[in-house]
Amino acid sequence: MDLNALSLKELKDLQVQVGKAIATFEDRKKKAALVELEDKARAMGFSLAELTGAVTVRKRSPSVARYANPADSSDTWSGRGRKPRWFISALAAGRSPEDLAI
Repeated sequence: MDLNALSLKELKDLQVQVGKAIATFEDRKKKAALVELEDKARAMGFSLAELTGAVTVRKRSPSVARYANPADSSDTWSGRGRKPRWFISALAAGRSPEDLAI
């Protein structure tokens, strides 16, 4: 490639492309190695996770809303995590969780 024959815009575009290629080089090599290892393990009748003892992480499904704000029914809470202020205020005002249930 003759760099002297390129315009300034072409050189700058090339510089951006080279920067991106350098930044992603290690990730691309890791992915290629992982694919190769998975194929080799599969050919031998195993999964890579079985051979390495890696624990697969399950994603949780989104929780279902169980309580709704009496002032704004679109403001809901699943009952997990910190209690929202509206829930705490309603309990302090004498309401029960069953009153706020959907």
